Amino acid sequence: MPPAPAVVLLSGGLDSATTLAIARAEGFDCHALSFRYGQRHAVELASASAVAQHLGAVSHRIIEIDPRAFGGSALTDDIPVPKDRDEAARAGGIPITYVPARNTIFLAYALGCAEVLGANDIFLGINAVDYSGYPDCRPEFVEAFERMAHLATRAGVEGHRLTIHAPLLTMGKSAIIARGLELGVDFGMTLSCYDPEADGASCGRCDACQLRLEGFQKIGRPDPARYQSA
Repeated sequence: MPPAPAVVLLSGGLDSATTLAIARAEGFDCHALSFRYGQRHAVELASASAVAQHLGAVSHRIIEIDPRAFGGSALTDDIPVPKDRDEAARAGGIPITYVPARNTIFLAYALGCAEVLGANDIFLGINAVDYSGYPDCRPEFVEAFERMAHLATRAGVEGHRLTIHAPLLTMGKSAIIARGLELGVDFGMTLSCYDPEADGASCGRCDACQLRLEGFQKIGRPDPARYQSA
């Protein structure tokens, strides 16, 4: 039988690249889905395209949406990205880099794409261990969305069970990096930074950069990402 199709949400970051590699290793034909949503780090989409090609995605769609109409996030509004926060500060609540309902919106698009492709599987790279405290990165969110998908789609009503895969959900950043390396991910192609320069150089100081750097340090490997000069 031909490989089953799967939709994989791909931001161009470390986690989503590893998730795409996992989906491919599990034998799926992977259809990558990325979003241009007014994010200040839109340069990540170039990374997403490179990763999709490198890891053999069957297709890669970039969909344009505009949550800037709502505002309220340092990633989509004229609000400074927090820098140089220590571990205690990062654990101290939902940060201003949270984009309202972002993963709900992304998964809704992925759900529509899956219905058209006849796919019963959606992969996303959310993580509830080394993350920034976002409410839509928790197992309860994944479970609730999966239940909703069965009620809200023709496929679900007709008995085609959709599975939302979040393979990194309980993994620390160092374990995610190690798994990605095992599967051949070139992390030099990825971009995790919330506030990169126009040429893609990472700041090294935002929450995402710090978590990434700590993850590589824990496994004793250099981070191949480019960082801004001091």
